[in-house]
Amino acid sequence: MATASKNKGTVIIEGEEITITNPNKLLWPEMGITKIMYLEKLLKLAPYLLEYTRNRYLTTIRYPNGYADKSFYQKNAPEPIPHFVKTAELDGINYVHLDSVPTLLWLGNLACLEFHPSFHRIGEQMPEEWLIDIDPTLDPEPRIMEAAEVVGETLDKMNIRSIPKTSGATGVQIYVPIERKYTFEQLRKIGLFVASFAVQKHPRLFTIERLKKDRGTLIYFDYLQHWYGKTLSAPYTPRARRDATVSTPLHWEEVARRCDPREFTLLTIEQRLQEQGDLIQRVPPQNLDQVLSFIQSK
Repeated sequence: MATASKNKGTVIIEGEEITITNPNKLLWPEMGITKIMYLEKLLKLAPYLLEYTRNRYLTTIRYPNGYADKSFYQKNAPEPIPHFVKTAELDGINYVHLDSVPTLLWLGNLACLEFHPSFHRIGEQMPEEWLIDIDPTLDPEPRIMEAAEVVGETLDKMNIRSIPKTSGATGVQIYVPIERKYTFEQLRKIGLFVASFAVQKHPRLFTIERLKKDRGTLIYFDYLQHWYGKTLSAPYTPRARRDATVSTPLHWEEVARRCDPREFTLLTIEQRLQEQGDLIQRVPPQNLDQVLSFIQSK
């Protein structure tokens, strides 16, 4: 990527001209990542990140002066909207439809450092996948990978294959590709069943207490976040954390060795993807009929 001046320039991506402002502004100062470096990293992430933002309603978090400064959530598409940016309306909000590299770089130039898509497709109400959010109360939480492993093993015993992914912040999310025939209500029932089992078996590790002030040091098993209109961090989204971490799918072997989520950053993710590709795509859509039948018979 080349810039025309110190403060402003343009790039041509997929035939679209995108203005880049303040290309040398540091977005992650400790990591030495400037805006132009960030846009270069987004280009590398695009084939993977767009897989999980395409056909979704997108919420972004913008950090105009870098990750450590003031931020704000952006649901409504920011004006002016370039001609190549698609939008989708839901409940009176005009969301960006992040379906192309030019749109991604346009958002990157606006210092959108995080991308949080809906769990359902544009114009639809059925969930596209199922996620469990393992959310620590402590930061850092040395037991977070232990907690993720417990949940993964529990799902495995139910014949549900899953993929763990770092949230990119403090937590881990358990990602389950599903056959597209289940409702949010059905998935929440399974989530409550698994959460109740985890709390019963590991009362010193898990809680389903929603209020952070009432959790003590326990890890929150959040089965409620997966719902129509809600969001979680997309696979491969950067996060506004000191280490420029990226939400990264993991091997269960990495969870077993208690890997550190801070290992997976904008500076390391490219090589990992070149070597391993998208781990989520290795897991086929799961059939949950038997599990639902069992729960409903209780």
